[in-house]
Amino acid sequence: MGETVELPNRLGILPFRNKVLLPGAIIRIRCTSPSSVKLVEQELWQKEDKGVIGILPVRDATDTMAIGPPVLSSAPGLDLGDRNPKSQVGVSDSHKINGKTQQEVIQWHTRGVAARALHLSRGVEKPSGRVTYIVVLEGLCRFSVQELSTRGTYYTARVSPLDMTRPEMELVEQDPDFTALSLQFKATAMELISVLEQKQKTGGRTKVLLETVPVHKLADIFVASFEISFEEQLSMLDSVDVKVRLSKATELVNRHLQSIRVAEKITQKVEGQLSKTQKEYLLRQQMRAIKEELGDNDDDEDDVSALERKMQSAGMPANIWKHAQRELRRLKKMQPQQPGYNNSRVYLELLADLPWQNASEEHELDLKAAKERLDSDHYGLVKVKQRIIEYLAVRKLKPDARGAVLCFVGPPGVGKTSLASSIATALGRKFIRISLGGVKDEADIRGHRRTYVGSMPGRLIDGLKKVAVCNPVMLLDEIDKTGSDVRGDPASALLEVLDPEQNKTFNDHYLNVPYDLSKVIFVATANKAQPIPPPLLDRMEVIELPGYTPEEKLKIAMRHLIPRVLDQHGLSSDFLQIPEVMVKLIIERYTREAGVRNLERNLASLARAAAVRVAEQEHVIPLSKDVHQLSSHLLESRLGDSAEVEMEVIPMGDNHELSRDFRVNSPLIVDESMLEKVLGPPRFDDKETGERVAAPGISVGLVWTAFGGEVQFVEATSMAGKGDLHLTGQLGDVIKESAQIALTWVRSRATELKFATANETNLLDGRDVHIHFPAGAIPKDGPSAGVTLVTALVSLFSHTKVRSDTAMTGEMTLRGLVLPVGGVKDKVLAAHRYGIKRVLLPERNLKDLAEVPAAVLASMEILPAKRMEDVLEHAFEGGCPWRKSSRL
Repeated sequence: MGETVELPNRLGILPFRNKVLLPGAIIRIRCTSPSSVKLVEQELWQKEDKGVIGILPVRDATDTMAIGPPVLSSAPGLDLGDRNPKSQVGVSDSHKINGKTQQEVIQWHTRGVAARALHLSRGVEKPSGRVTYIVVLEGLCRFSVQELSTRGTYYTARVSPLDMTRPEMELVEQDPDFTALSLQFKATAMELISVLEQKQKTGGRTKVLLETVPVHKLADIFVASFEISFEEQLSMLDSVDVKVRLSKATELVNRHLQSIRVAEKITQKVEGQLSKTQKEYLLRQQMRAIKEELGDNDDDEDDVSALERKMQSAGMPANIWKHAQRELRRLKKMQPQQPGYNNSRVYLELLADLPWQNASEEHELDLKAAKERLDSDHYGLVKVKQRIIEYLAVRKLKPDARGAVLCFVGPPGVGKTSLASSIATALGRKFIRISLGGVKDEADIRGHRRTYVGSMPGRLIDGLKKVAVCNPVMLLDEIDKTGSDVRGDPASALLEVLDPEQNKTFNDHYLNVPYDLSKVIFVATANKAQPIPPPLLDRMEVIELPGYTPEEKLKIAMRHLIPRVLDQHGLSSDFLQIPEVMVKLIIERYTREAGVRNLERNLASLARAAAVRVAEQEHVIPLSKDVHQLSSHLLESRLGDSAEVEMEVIPMGDNHELSRDFRVNSPLIVDESMLEKVLGPPRFDDKETGERVAAPGISVGLVWTAFGGEVQFVEATSMAGKGDLHLTGQLGDVIKESAQIALTWVRSRATELKFATANETNLLDGRDVHIHFPAGAIPKDGPSAGVTLVTALVSLFSHTKVRSDTAMTGEMTLRGLVLPVGGVKDKVLAAHRYGIKRVLLPERNLKDLAEVPAAVLASMEILPAKRMEDVLEHAFEGGCPWRKSSRL
């Protein structure tokens, strides 16, 4: 290495992109492009050990495109090929040297390094058959490019050497400055070698280099082993003066040495504080130590500090803030690897996220606008909407008033949930719904204690966290469907929630601090009030929504359901029209529910059938909202087929949307035949009651279920037997007792009713009585079937048919007194849906008729009954059967 290398006048040139090869350095490259392969074959492979090529650095392309040969410049240039990821340096000359291909202006560095091949290996890629070379190059000496030209597909250059001759080098070595620089460089290099020897247990071969290689060459070798920037590599390449070269090399070696020492300092600082098993903690400490060394210990990136700032801005009450500070101090003392760290952090994040004081700003309450909103969203329900308006009026006069908790009770599909949403809209508050159906764990309301694994807050606290305000309208949906088991009683936990005197300090077990729920407006819904525990029911104001009359259903369907169904199915009135007469038939023949959900399902079935027809229509023309997107070819082809094109002019800015961009020649109008085709044969008819009450022993009762009022038939018959009573129809204990009472009353009045003579003591001597409630798959219970059972038995024994247009309800005592029952409005509406014209009610239930719509009462005859004899007088044609002296 101590001798000067003699270079030929012209060298083959291999460009290096963003990489510099320094004298004495060794590098491995893979040549794949045709130009670099040709260079290796001509200059190295054929010349064996005597081959020498030149390495010139170039830059990434940034200049404009041009046609012409490369230009020599010391400014940044462009690489001619792609870097191979498998090799240490990527080399390629993919440009084409011909006059037809547009080339980029290539600016080369004017100084390079001559290199010789230490190892050559030739390969062939499959299946392309392309030849590649792997070359190990050693840098020899610097040269300057005098002229750059091409030879075939690669470049050559006329060069002149830049390294000093031996006599010139001897003169420089006598310079005191050079001697001082040499000593300084060797001392720094020896110190670096000693540090590396301690870390890697190597360095013997490097020390030999310090003793045998000249200093000016040693500088290049050392710098070539460091990871430095391309600019610094070029600076070393341009350092022809050995004193400048030594000065730069000393600076780079010293910088590398300092970086190693800083890394050792960080490692020693961290390892002294950790155990061997805390790997994750080790990484965090290293990151913290690195930030300290860099002076970049910013609190904004510290999660705990960010959490603390978030807690400070949460607006917690003073007593809760003290509790949170105590928990935060505990968290800061914990390590992230400790088991309770994550639980404490999640708990503090919940405290910071809860809306302690953040309330939604209520706009000025406009009762007129609220009433219009309720009327537009809900048809009918006059008294219910009036109660809501009263509730809102009190809120307007006294915003902080503790109003009653409204509980909407009614069958499914009557609009309970949407009413609660309308209250939130009228008040300008956020709305959140919490479903309590099937909840049996008290922790769903109060939360789990933090000592349990997987603990979390209750649904109320979690809902407030999501809605992010402390004064929402909170709907407790299906409050009648909570249950109790070994995990507690959720209904009892709701007592504190719905009591305005207690919910100011509601205590969630997970939160473990009192939270004020008094600003929350609670609204509850239920299908029936009986399952709700009396203490909980006492905290709510029950508002019953019994259901809709057929006339109300018709209005709801025309105003709300049909537009919504058409919109959900991508249709409009241009495609499907459902006349009012057909909607009335659907209500009468296919739905007899209290709500409107089944009605909406049937309308959706018609909409789906219409959607199929529209999608399969042969003469459907897609019309785009943008006129320019409708090609004239499509239009001409349609007109050529004599198809009618319906065009609609849509003004700019109109929000009307074309339904799926289709138009048909004529809309589909639903008729009776389509109803039967789509919905099937009618499920109900007006003749059902008359057909079923066609023989003695059958009466029509009115019952109440969770789905509203229903008509229930009671059948009785007798047969030879031992005087036993048989009951079937999946009956509960209460209704079984009502049957026993009814039979006892009839037997005790057998003589008065002319069913037996004075000498006959047993009406059922040698006979059994069987009472059946049809629809045996449905459980039945309750006392309100007492008068119906007596009427059926009297009809059986008197061989007289009960009037088919009459239904009844009422509880009876053993002495024949008719007692009032509940659900009168639901039962009357059910009788109206079935087409029944006469309804027998207990006299004490007449006051409940005020809730029944006037249109329903006008179409029916209400018959009051105080005693059982009054019921029998109205139930039979011509009066009570005993007047006919009927015999068994």
